[in-house]
Amino acid sequence: MVRNIFFLILLVLLGVSLYLNPNFQTIAAGIAILLFGMIMLEEGFRVFTKGPLQNILRKATDKLYKSISTGAVITALMQSSSLVSVVTISFISAGLISLAGGIGLIFGANIGTTATAWLVAVFGLKIKISALAMPMLVFGVIFSFQKKASFKGLGNILAGLGFFFLGIYYMKEGFEVFKQYIDLSQYAMSGYLGVLVYAGLGIIITTVLQSSSATLALILTALAAGQIEYENALALAIGANVGTTITAVLGALGSNSAGKRLAIAHFIFNSITGLVAIALIFPLAKAVNYLSDSLHIAPTNYTLKLALFHTIFNVLGVLIMLPFIKNLERFLLRFFTKTKQTKDVHEPKYLNTAALKFSGSAITALLKESKYLFKKSIFEIVAHALNIHRHDIRSDEKLKAVIKKSTEDFQINVDELYYSKVKVIYGEIIKYAAITESELRLNSKQIKAVTDIKIANRKMVEIIKHSADLNKNITEISNTGNEHLQKEYDSYRKKITKVLRVIYFFRTENNVEKYAEKLKKLKKEAKANLRQSNTSIDRLIRKDLITAKEASSLFNDYSNVNDIISKLIDVAELLYAKHDSLLDQKL
Repeated sequence: MVRNIFFLILLVLLGVSLYLNPNFQTIAAGIAILLFGMIMLEEGFRVFTKGPLQNILRKATDKLYKSISTGAVITALMQSSSLVSVVTISFISAGLISLAGGIGLIFGANIGTTATAWLVAVFGLKIKISALAMPMLVFGVIFSFQKKASFKGLGNILAGLGFFFLGIYYMKEGFEVFKQYIDLSQYAMSGYLGVLVYAGLGIIITTVLQSSSATLALILTALAAGQIEYENALALAIGANVGTTITAVLGALGSNSAGKRLAIAHFIFNSITGLVAIALIFPLAKAVNYLSDSLHIAPTNYTLKLALFHTIFNVLGVLIMLPFIKNLERFLLRFFTKTKQTKDVHEPKYLNTAALKFSGSAITALLKESKYLFKKSIFEIVAHALNIHRHDIRSDEKLKAVIKKSTEDFQINVDELYYSKVKVIYGEIIKYAAITESELRLNSKQIKAVTDIKIANRKMVEIIKHSADLNKNITEISNTGNEHLQKEYDSYRKKITKVLRVIYFFRTENNVEKYAEKLKKLKKEAKANLRQSNTSIDRLIRKDLITAKEASSLFNDYSNVNDIISKLIDVAELLYAKHDSLLDQKL
């Protein structure tokens, strides 16, 4: 509500400004064209995030120097620190990369975003940029009409760059015209008061434009036209750096605690960098003058000097924060604890809107949520339906001994457990899978991965229903005192417990192949049993050791047990036997 009111006020103020001062229109149009270009650039690069970018970001986070370098290079190429931030938040939310790796990418993105200032200062203000923009727009539109996704992406990138340069051209022209009527440089403020005021203005402008790159382009064109003083431009650039964290914060609103941690890390880093730059602005300005002389940059070439200043204070910020990354990580882990992990399983742990930004992170979130449901609920419900403690299943104790000592009736209601622990989260998983399939571009292997996840979840629900029937009969026969009947049900309990134990080791031990073979064998036996009658039950009937009703229950549960076993193994194979990365382009 507050955001909508703020947006409405902004529109009204913009409309009044354009009406009262028509000369401002060219500048405003230039900003709009530039922002539209950046949106197209981002959309174009999103096509390629499905494979290469995701792989690069995921694989480049095991070492800090690699994550910082990768963040810098990718941001410099894509001209969008916002896209890198959104991808990183999505990956962290889905548990694909660590917090430390994400922080490194964000640090690198801050260095990479300085490329915009150099691009504008070196090319945008030195050559006739409109001549460069027009061919890009022409070829961009041609490519964007192609059916192939990669061509469309390339078209959007070219058109985005074209609009980006065209926006700079109009902003530059607008300030030249605007200066004939109003000279903004008369509002220049010197000293630290001016630094604080203009840094605050930079934060506000970037918050409104949602792009530090657009703000920097605006600052550079205004500086080139002499509409702002060099000292104030430095402060505006610092403010733009702090203001860009708003994008990361907004991107993290729909994420889990991991995504929120990264957004806070981004805010802390940019704020500290900004404060250091403000405190050292005059010494840094002198350092820029010294380096400018060494690089043969003219003393009056303030646009290049601003680009140099922007690079220096961002690199300085990274150098200052590097020794404190571990402390920052510990602080964030304490500040944003994984509160959801301590709640009941019916609340999603990995399904969040941030992970839905990209196919790889969305599918990974689905897979992790399904694994969590199986580990925390299905495993517990099936074990307790058999009156077996989970720690006994996870132990190395002989199964015969486990069954023999497990005589206590747990008195659980499987149906109630289903409604309290499974039904809601199952619905959330299916809903999330539907959104992933309908709103994201998935290739054939990714579609199959989502389908497998949905099948696994459906089988989990079926397992619970079979377990409910089995549990009722296990409870009933314990009161009959019929040792022959008890022996049969103990054999049922032992079979399922054996499968649960193998599945536990299958998903927790390194020797996956060993337990995978065991599961295949058990699954084959269960399927064979479904097609054959139980000779021990036939013998009990012939010897009149059980009643007709008890025999009926035994036969039904014989099928149930083998069905439970088959479906448990199916779920384990669907969720845990996949070793191909969901982010690989070939997937």
